[in-house]
Amino acid sequence: MNTHPSQPNLPSAGARDQEIEDNLQKIEQRDWWVWANSIFVMLLLTGALISFALPSLIQGATTFFRIKFTEAVFGLVSLVVVFNVYTIYQQVLIKRLRRQLAEKQNHSMILRSLAMIDALTGLYNRRFAEQRLAAEVARSARKGHPLTIVLLDLNEFKPINDTYGHAAGDVVLQEFAAALNRAVRGGDLVVRMGGDEFLLILPECNHAQLQLVLDRLGPLEVVWEDRSFSIKYSVGWKEYASGDQPETMLAAADQALYASKRATKNLPLSDSVPV
Repeated sequence: MNTHPSQPNLPSAGARDQEIEDNLQKIEQRDWWVWANSIFVMLLLTGALISFALPSLIQGATTFFRIKFTEAVFGLVSLVVVFNVYTIYQQVLIKRLRRQLAEKQNHSMILRSLAMIDALTGLYNRRFAEQRLAAEVARSARKGHPLTIVLLDLNEFKPINDTYGHAAGDVVLQEFAAALNRAVRGGDLVVRMGGDEFLLILPECNHAQLQLVLDRLGPLEVVWEDRSFSIKYSVGWKEYASGDQPETMLAAADQALYASKRATKNLPLSDSVPV
């Protein structure tokens, strides 16, 4: 069985999300500040206009505090225009910041997907599988629901690479991944653990139901440059028992997989070895 390549060190997705959330809150606060000040200034200017207009209307005066009424109105209108321009400028800045944060959030989601998905097969990778398996084990421990995990490893995969090249090996991995996706149910998870090793996480699945999944998988063939060859694989599984931990379930399934590979070496299709 192939060793699993270590995952690259990536920035914490939680830290990135928290930074984006903090920035969004700051923008929201700034938005409210702009609108509150706009309302306050508009009320203030309206009051000023009324204070200038009323004495002129009541007394028929042409000035108020030695300022011509028309000049006062012109000055206040100018202030309104300047403030409106400032408000529009602030709104443009806020929209620009929101757009930048949205792009950063999308970028963060893309990075998270890249960190969790195997580029060759499109399946989830080991990093995601460990999180999902821990959640499913906790759920089974809490509610008593059945849970089965299955490890699958391709037999004679190295000779395929050596004989036909790595491009043919990539096609085998892709075809096998597609076959696994067709065999499982909608709530199940198919994972490429690394190299030519795959994992199935099957919630609400017992031994009898597992056999249906393996039957749907069946024998597989790949055509490469007008040549056809069988995909051979070994299987080992572990059904959840009270007290099991994710690590112990993986280790038990791994041991069963090794036993299956030893017992079925060079056979077209292996029989699975339960634990």
